Amino acid sequence: MGHPISTFARYMYLNTYAFLLLIMGVGIGLIPLYRHSWWWLLLQVPLVLLCFHGSYSIFSSWKDKKRKYDVLMQRNQQQLRPDTFSEFMQAPCGRLLTIIVLKDLHQEGAYSQLKHLRKSYFVLLKENCLPQKHAMYINPDYVNPDKKLSKPSLNS
Repeated sequence: MGHPISTFARYMYLNTYAFLLLIMGVGIGLIPLYRHSWWWLLLQVPLVLLCFHGSYSIFSSWKDKKRKYDVLMQRNQQQLRPDTFSEFMQAPCGRLLTIIVLKDLHQEGAYSQLKHLRKSYFVLLKENCLPQKHAMYINPDYVNPDKKLSKPSLNS
């Protein structure tokens, strides 16, 4: 028997955002913007590549999702521990994984209790992007190279 998460339906469900990005990239790529101006390709091509890259990165994280599923199942087997889900509630793909784990634990109603763990984008940005203090020290022995120095004379 395979891994409990390795079913076709769960693969499709957990990679929903990857499929959406893939479809969006193909859709953007099929728009014939070059008919209006070739300059539109400078916007269109990076957008398509960005969508394909995001889709690829989500698809390629399948093994990691299996590992995280196992960890969440082991930690919450005896009793539901909301602190173990806090990291997963921050991203849409993590919330999908949380729903699957809660379903397998037969605690589907607990998702509404875990919603308070989700932080807004701006709170996360504020927590993760702390201002840094920079100090500049000037060496007193520094000589400005633009300043002309007089040569010491031998007479003095």
